Amino acid sequence: MNEFAVNISTIFTEMPFLQRFQKVRECGFSFVECQFPYEYPIERIRDELHQHQLSLVLINLPPGNWEKGDRGLAIFPDRTDEFQRSVEEGIRYAVELNVPYIHCMAGVLPANLDRQKAKETYMRHLYDAAKQMANHSLTLLIEPINPFDMPNYFLTNIHEAVSMIKEIGLANIKLQYDFYHMQRIQGNLATTFETYFDWIAHVQIADVPGRHEPGTGEIRYEYIFRHLEKCGYKGMVGLEYIPSGRSEQSFGWRMLFSPSVEGVTQESPAFLHGERSNIGH
Repeated sequence: MNEFAVNISTIFTEMPFLQRFQKVRECGFSFVECQFPYEYPIERIRDELHQHQLSLVLINLPPGNWEKGDRGLAIFPDRTDEFQRSVEEGIRYAVELNVPYIHCMAGVLPANLDRQKAKETYMRHLYDAAKQMANHSLTLLIEPINPFDMPNYFLTNIHEAVSMIKEIGLANIKLQYDFYHMQRIQGNLATTFETYFDWIAHVQIADVPGRHEPGTGEIRYEYIFRHLEKCGYKGMVGLEYIPSGRSEQSFGWRMLFSPSVEGVTQESPAFLHGERSNIGH
């Protein structure tokens, strides 16, 4: 069965970033992922990982100026130099922290940028970034993101994403399949996952609506977990959800849906003290 990676950009946000690693370990997990670690020194993050015996499995490239609306730089012809610097920074963090996967956000398409021009730029930037990452045995991920949470985001179609990966033709560009985003984009989760299984390197989960933990919404995660196993998925399952209550009480869903999955010990406080009221049943 699969192991879980706690996304500390969305979980344990009740406390400062560098204190979240300890909470992940206290809840019995061995793996973490995060979105943007770049405001924290590599040495501090490495110390937290080492002290709490954790592995960091995924980061995003720097997205540009998030506060001003940037959601990635890869589609912009006039920001190639900035994108290249973001790739170099992402690689530096990934190599120093032994991170295998880097997600490249595409960007929000502005009204004055032709979509075909943006696509050509995106594919060229992905090719260049993946070639650089291959020198460090890193895998570049792209992810369709739903247009309701992120209006005008460039990449919202999984069929287009796979088509571009195939056209680029580099072995270290793969899909990040987020069940939350895919449910909001199109549904048909199990069939789509199976169809594009060979292109998927990393999975993330959250429920719909609300982007909370499994069991709070409409996605049948008890079935999804069985389907991942049936398909032979061996990768990580990233927990990129927003807890509906206290973070440490948001893991009770595992008791209902996947009690045998590795990655959390049976002595974990999440198992002992998780509240059913947060599960939605």
